[in-house]
Amino acid sequence: MKRSKLIILLLNAALIVSSVGCSSTDEGSSIESEAQTATQAQTEESEGLDSEDTQEDTQDENIDSGALVAKISDKNSVEQNPYLPDEEAMIHNDIYNTDVTNKVIPLGIYSEISEGTAVGATNSPPAFFYDINSNAICPYNLYLEDGTAIAGGIAIRDMDSEELTIEGSFMPYLDDNGATYGIQISYSFVDADNNLVGPTTNGHVVFIRTSDDDGNVLSTFEKVLDVDVVTPAIEALGQDIDTNLLSIVYDYEGNLWFVTGGFRKDPEYSADGFVGYLSREYIDKAIDGEEDLDPNDYLYFERLGEGENAENGIAAHPDGCVILTNLSCSLFKANDGVEAAWSVPYESVEKISDDESVSGIGLAWGGGSSPTLTNDLVLFTDNMETVNLIAVDVKTGDVVCETPVLDLGADVIVSVENSICVYDCGDGRTSVYICNWFGAGNSSLLDPDADSSIQSYSNIYDSSWMENGASCLMPGVERVDIVLNDDGTYSAEEIWTREDLKDTSMMKYSTATGYVYGYLQDEESGEWGFIALDADTGETALWQPVSDEASYNNIAVGIMQGNNGNTIYCPTNSLALVRMQDRFVYLPEDEDEKLDLSLMERAVLSDDEFEELSGEEAQVCGYLMAVTIDSDSEQTVAFRVNGLSGTSSELSLYRMNTDGTLEEAELTLTDEQGNEIDADKSLSENTIYEIRIQVDDGDEWDLIDDEGVTKAQLVLAKK
Repeated sequence: MKRSKLIILLLNAALIVSSVGCSSTDEGSSIESEAQTATQAQTEESEGLDSEDTQEDTQDENIDSGALVAKISDKNSVEQNPYLPDEEAMIHNDIYNTDVTNKVIPLGIYSEISEGTAVGATNSPPAFFYDINSNAICPYNLYLEDGTAIAGGIAIRDMDSEELTIEGSFMPYLDDNGATYGIQISYSFVDADNNLVGPTTNGHVVFIRTSDDDGNVLSTFEKVLDVDVVTPAIEALGQDIDTNLLSIVYDYEGNLWFVTGGFRKDPEYSADGFVGYLSREYIDKAIDGEEDLDPNDYLYFERLGEGENAENGIAAHPDGCVILTNLSCSLFKANDGVEAAWSVPYESVEKISDDESVSGIGLAWGGGSSPTLTNDLVLFTDNMETVNLIAVDVKTGDVVCETPVLDLGADVIVSVENSICVYDCGDGRTSVYICNWFGAGNSSLLDPDADSSIQSYSNIYDSSWMENGASCLMPGVERVDIVLNDDGTYSAEEIWTREDLKDTSMMKYSTATGYVYGYLQDEESGEWGFIALDADTGETALWQPVSDEASYNNIAVGIMQGNNGNTIYCPTNSLALVRMQDRFVYLPEDEDEKLDLSLMERAVLSDDEFEELSGEEAQVCGYLMAVTIDSDSEQTVAFRVNGLSGTSSELSLYRMNTDGTLEEAELTLTDEQGNEIDADKSLSENTIYEIRIQVDDGDEWDLIDDEGVTKAQLVLAKK
């Protein structure tokens, strides 16, 4: 399917499985062949059928729209770090590296695919996360006037604009006296003071101020702190250590931990890495402007074992920081120095394929995933011939459970290279989603002299994957649950396995929808697209094709959820950032006017939060929804919703007042042709209904003071 820029409306592209139960498709089957297209409810509007022609049908029978029905689950249990914001301010969503989001992700309700182009850049933003003001922080590469490409900067971009507009940036070469270092964005984060904290390629950690005190983005960011951690480490540990600063994290006391390493760190020839931290005392004093501080007095180091290096990010827990190296998984604490509370060794084997179509190699020597935590466990995979998922007690370091994963036969080499996705709601069952990634690594990394610290596509990833897509990778996606038994022991349960899928992005689980989202290629059709898997069965719940062009390969970069509850993003192998969004709000009296998709918002509202806002006890139905529109006169606005049950007489509508409280308002629930639903008619969760309200600029429900702009917010509830 060839596609044109910028927007294609895909009324029929939301696909949903027609069967139920836990099953895997045959390897090589088409993703689309599992699903049926979205049906009558969405096609009728696109064909412009008259409401009189469909009124009888819609009143007598419910219509399956093909959109996903949300299965809202409890939020992931992550202990809040007081030195970090409570939003998703790092690449793996939280300090536990879970890749679980509490944001709403599109459900296939009149979904649209659009894209933005990173003008003047060398590629689309390969990763981003959010600051406290919901700004997207991403890597910044650009071309100078003479055509020279420079990299290593950071920027805030408008991810919903046509050209991914840069609102502010910091490029060391341009903004730091011609400096040649780069900031490693993958293992950077935003702290509670809204500073971007990142490791640099010259062995420093930098704190970058991106906004002023009023939250306005600075056109040129300001460096507020710069600490060299590698030079003092060399002085303390010797010249023969690995000096590539890889990743950093705050512990729960605000100390800044760091570790060195890279990719494909074979312990037979790798230099010893080191771990250490910069104390919170220094950070506070330096940012407050105290003079005559020597950072060497506040830096602590510990040499790792022979040939031992980190290959991934660090995770932090109230009990300490967890680092997975090419040889072991360890918990470190700050105790007037680096204290190793426990260390668990594990084994690896070299992963190389004899299959000529899979020219790549395993990307990491050891476990290729950043360690992922729950409140009680550390979870990681080893790199044995049959890969094992290992669960360690975070307090004792005891291995409490170990189970083979992605054991798909001798012809399928398995190498877990991206962060495993871990969901734990605190009920004793931890769900782990694991993806095979073998074939991604560049075979040149096998050379003992290869410099894996150069984190560029051409250096790390195999070029045939960039050109040929999923055919160069090995398959496998699996869900395994680690279960706390009544006697205090743990056991593993295989829930489902997909032998046909080849994940190319970091999959994410949304507690706000109950589905696992990714971006991959359907090998039968050749199309790249967004996929949603039923978390309970592993079946394809939604497939949204994007393009069969090679440039829409996302080559290793991760998908990212939007902060508005209506967007999922995926960078591509070109300059394009692809977006999927639901058009769940529209103007039924003026359908030609397309509302801004980025100004449609959805969020989970708990029953307790509803009671606090309304003063009434009720069961929330669906999401708290909002839309901002240009409006200088009274208009009818329709919110499309599904997942409803019971009858409309049991539902009440609440709208947000300007004082921040929810107040009951008149409910008009209709079908998609505007016919009001009978009060006693049974509702179907698979049918799309519409909540129709009146909005007027400046009325009691208008949440924006600006003239000519109206914001409405509402939620359904059962008393």
